[in-house]
Amino acid sequence: MEVTRGTLLGGRVRHDQPASGHRTGIEPVLLAAAIPARPGERALEGGSGVGTALLCLAHRVANIRGLGIERDAGLVRLAQSNAAANASSGLSFVVEDVGALRTGERFDHAFANPPWHAPAGTASPDAGRERAKRGAPGLLATWAQALAAPLRHHGTLTLVIAASVLPDGLAALARAGCGSAAVMPLWPKAQVAAKLTLIRGIKGGRGGCRLLPGLVLHEADGRYTEAATAILRDGAALAFQASAESRVTPAPGPDA
Repeated sequence: MEVTRGTLLGGRVRHDQPASGHRTGIEPVLLAAAIPARPGERALEGGSGVGTALLCLAHRVANIRGLGIERDAGLVRLAQSNAAANASSGLSFVVEDVGALRTGERFDHAFANPPWHAPAGTASPDAGRERAKRGAPGLLATWAQALAAPLRHHGTLTLVIAASVLPDGLAALARAGCGSAAVMPLWPKAQVAAKLTLIRGIKGGRGGCRLLPGLVLHEADGRYTEAATAILRDGAALAFQASAESRVTPAPGPDA
C-alpha cells in the first residue's frame, strides 16, 4: 500500500494514510472534537480507518484509552503505526466488523462516521472508497446497536451523518437505547443548508431531542470560520450546548 504522510491539528498530530482511495476529510476531526471525554476514560470507535478521530481525541484528552474497530487490515496496520508515531500508547486497533462486535469491555463513549450513502447510488471505482462510503439498508441501526451495547449507563454515542439521513440516524439512536438526542448541524456557510450533522444520544437518556445552533464551517470567501479553525487547527472541543457562544471550548494549554 502506497502511503502519504501528513499532519492534523496544525501539525500537532502525524497522520499517514493511503495515497489513493478514501482520504480523510474534516469529518473525523469534528467528530473527535464532539466527544465529551475526560482524562482516563475509555472510548470506542467504529470504522476507525487509519485512526484519525482517535488520534485527535487522544491529543486533546490526556490518558484517554481508545479502541478502534476496522474491517480493513491494511488500515488497521496504518492506525497502529500512527498511534505509535504520536506516542498514543492508550490507543489500540483491531480488525473486526462493527456489526459483529463482541467485547466484554465497558466504554464511556462510542462514536463513528458510518457509511451512509444509499446502495442504489453510483459506485466508486475504488473499492476502499466504496466500502468507506456506502452502507447497506439498516446499517445505521446495526452500528448504533453494536456501539451502544458496551457503553456504560449514561455513556454517549455520537455519529457524524448526512443531513439527508437524519431521521434514520435519530431512529437508530432510539432503538439502541440512547435517548436525550441532540443534533448539531454543520453549516458549510452562513445561510447555506447543512449537508452534515453531528448527532448524540445518551445511553438510558430519557430527555427529548434538542436541535442545537450548529457550527458554521466557512466564511463567505471560503476561509474557515474562527470557531472551525479553533477545532481543526488548534484542537478545541465542540460542546453540545444550547448556547452558540459556549459551544467551542479552547484546547488546554501546555500547562493545563
